[in-house]
Amino acid sequence: MTWGPQMMCYTCPKCGHKFKYELDRMQEFGEDFGKCPKCGAEGTFDHDGPRRAADDIYEEVDA
Repeated sequence: MTWGPQMMCYTCPKCGHKFKYELDRMQEFGEDFGKCPKCGAEGTFDHDGPRRAADDIYEEVDA
C-alpha cells in the first residue's frame, strides 16, 4: 500500500502564504524548493508527510 507523495508544507514569513512542495520534485525545483511562489521568500517549515485533508489550506506549488 502506498501513501502517495510526501509533501513538505511551509508558511511564508513575509506574506503569510501557505504552500507545499512534493518532496520527490526537490531536484526539479533546485534552489527554489521551499520558497514562496508569490513573493520568493524562504518559507518556514511547518510539517511533512503524505497528503491529508488538513493540508487543503496549503497551495501546491507546480513547476
